[in-house]
Amino acid sequence: MGGKKKLSLKQMERMQTRKDEEERKKKEKEKASIREKKLAGILIPDVKGEKMLDELKKMRVLTPYAVASRFNIRISAAKDLLEQLEDDGLVQLVSGNHDIKIYRTVG
Repeated sequence: MGGKKKLSLKQMERMQTRKDEEERKKKEKEKASIREKKLAGILIPDVKGEKMLDELKKMRVLTPYAVASRFNIRISAAKDLLEQLEDDGLVQLVSGNHDIKIYRTVG
């Protein structure tokens, strides 16, 4: 027999403005998050470049995550890069398992 009380016009108007305000803020937040998001590069940077080798020599330990964050590339690309550098003899495998490998520069 009871039920929800019927709202006055002023109350309905306030609810509608709050709802519109929340939707507007939500849209602005989504737009801001889209702009801040940056994509990591897929391509491996030039391995023979002196600039890249100098950056790697400054790093104490080379892990795929550290290399990926330093050069803004994907972790899978960083793993390939480190394996390629190991084949070239520029880095040496220190330790690792099937999940992560730790390298150091030679010399």
